[in-house]
Amino acid sequence: MFNIGDKIVYPMHGAGIIEAIEEKEILGEKRCYYVLRMPIGEMKVMVPISNVETIGIRKVIEEEEIGRVFTILQQEDSPMSSNWNRRYRNNMEKIKSGNIYELAEVVRNLSARDKEKGLSTGEKKMLDNARQILLSELVLAENGEEENLDIENLIQKYLA
Repeated sequence: MFNIGDKIVYPMHGAGIIEAIEEKEILGEKRCYYVLRMPIGEMKVMVPISNVETIGIRKVIEEEEIGRVFTILQQEDSPMSSNWNRRYRNNMEKIKSGNIYELAEVVRNLSARDKEKGLSTGEKKMLDNARQILLSELVLAENGEEENLDIENLIQKYLA
């Protein structure tokens, strides 16, 4: 169970800070929810507490782990299927896993492919989404200041 003020990652949506824990009645059923404020896009998300394990919610990485993410971003891209459908599914599984290191691989690999051959519209959207998710966690892991744009510049530098 998480507490108000905890920094957590909601796979496929990104990292956020728990602002409240509320009980709501929806369709006649009362449930408790975490109310998350997402740093990127100033979005609020409600996550049913009963679904936390199923969804794969986890704490944001520690500041010391940020270096490993950038190491992954700097490494050579790993082989991907030439079949875009298979490649898309594999990358989507990595994003859904909620694992920041797999997410960094997706960003690295799709960025490299985009430079080499270009990406389909679906893969461009996936890359943008993966970058946003990655950035949201790095912002909260570094110091929690949403205004900090240094991480975004670092990501661009490492992917250049």
